[in-house]
Amino acid sequence: MMTFYWTSLIIVSCAFAALLYRLIKGPTTADRVVALDALGVSLVSIVALLSMIIGTKFFLEIILLLSILSFIGTAAFAKFIERGVIFDRDNRR
Repeated sequence: MMTFYWTSLIIVSCAFAALLYRLIKGPTTADRVVALDALGVSLVSIVALLSMIIGTKFFLEIILLLSILSFIGTAAFAKFIERGVIFDRDNRR
C-alpha cells in the first residue's frame, strides 16, 4: 500500500511542476487562473498523501486552510478577469 502512496505522490508532484510552468508561461490570463486553481487542488492532494504516508491526522487543518485559500484566490482572479478590479470602491448602486 505504501508503494501506491509514493507512486501517487510522485505523479501528483510531476503534475504540480507542469501546472507551475503553465501558471508562469500561460498564454492567457484564463489559463493562468485555471492553472492556479489546479495548483491548489494538487497541493491539497500532496499534503493529504504526505499525511497518509506519515500516518497522522494533524495535517487536516492545513488541508482545510489550503482549500479555502485556493477557493478565495480563484474567485478573486475570476472577478478580476470579469471586471478588471478585485475590490470595487464605488458604493453607488
